[in-house]
Amino acid sequence: MRLPKIRAAWLSSLLLLSACATDHASTSTAAAPHPADRPAPVLLISIDALRASYLGRGDTPRLDALARSGVRAQWMNPSYPALTFPNHYTLVTGLRPDHHGVIHNAMRDEGLGDFKVSDPNATGDARWWSEATPIWVTAEQHGMKTAIWAWPGSGAPIDGVRPGQYRLFDPKISAAARANEVAGWLTAPPDQRPQLAALYMEDVDEEGHGYGPDSPQVREALHRVDTAVGTLLDTLAAHHLLDKINIVIVSDHGMAQVTPDHVIAVEDMATMQEAAIVSVGQVVGVAPNAGFESTVEKRLLGRHDHYACWRKGELPARWHYGTNARIPPIICQMDEGWDALPADQAARRRQLGHDRGSHGYDPALTSMHAMFIAHGPAFRDGAVVPAFDNVDVYPLLTHLLQLPAQPNDGSLKPLEPALKAPSAAAH
Repeated sequence: MRLPKIRAAWLSSLLLLSACATDHASTSTAAAPHPADRPAPVLLISIDALRASYLGRGDTPRLDALARSGVRAQWMNPSYPALTFPNHYTLVTGLRPDHHGVIHNAMRDEGLGDFKVSDPNATGDARWWSEATPIWVTAEQHGMKTAIWAWPGSGAPIDGVRPGQYRLFDPKISAAARANEVAGWLTAPPDQRPQLAALYMEDVDEEGHGYGPDSPQVREALHRVDTAVGTLLDTLAAHHLLDKINIVIVSDHGMAQVTPDHVIAVEDMATMQEAAIVSVGQVVGVAPNAGFESTVEKRLLGRHDHYACWRKGELPARWHYGTNARIPPIICQMDEGWDALPADQAARRRQLGHDRGSHGYDPALTSMHAMFIAHGPAFRDGAVVPAFDNVDVYPLLTHLLQLPAQPNDGSLKPLEPALKAPSAAAH
């Protein structure tokens, strides 16, 4: 299986950490509610890079059936930038990347240094994640058990708290095996079951990067994850739990087709003497070196053949991006289907010989649209809701778990039509 270089580095780095842990130091700050007073458990599933348009075309029969009997959105808008780490943290905090601080898959912080997904010391350092409080931390602090399979951020002790059970990413563990493990968490003896469980699966994203969104490899990956989810659902049904758990299935972003020749070298944007390139790919972060600020601005700001650049404070308002200290002074956004890479990588890309895929483009593009499905005692049957922003998932999760929401950028209002009457939704 081919892995994009940055993702492969991330996956291998995480293997340097413990594959499975139970954090006995995550002491709850509130007594656990009596079982009779607990809301229905929540299962949150992320299928990385599952475009909204993938649903309903025959590749995902189990997901489609769950959507027909529950709720689906026309699509869900990812936050800017449409990348994995920023959007996964948005989904569990309700904050846009500009506000929760995980502003890219590659970042620089004056006090912390560089964040790369290939660096386990960075990904496991809570200081990178500390500008927001994810829902599993709030749940643990309110006496709820949580169990999280490799959600970005869940391996760091945020506010000194980790999930009660957590798995760090291991690419050798299949989607089917992960789903079976999560099913085991949810069907454990009642006093051991998590109130909040989460599962992450990357198969669709990997094959999309390697071969493009319309490839047979993506369809095969869709079948694998759909089957894994279906097996999990069957296990819950066999234990008479399927209709007692609120299930929320999301993706972080979509995927766009990229031809081998649609790549430019970042060195042609700014030289190493002139600037540090903090991030590459589709959202290129540029930090001019001292004395070269005006030179770099004159060269980059404005519209170019395959990208456009802005000062961080002048980005389009609809992206809600540009105030966080970690965002470089200049941001260049690539056009759909184009990448910016170091010259050696760009040369290899041109020799690739077949299409591949990328994300990180304007979230308004159809190719970037994410998906949303929900099913369970809180949700209506057969409902379709209009498109909404992914910051609204967090208020939904706190509503389902009856937890106080931390300050966030979302609203429950767009998803209220998906819910049953408040009295029914609460139990």
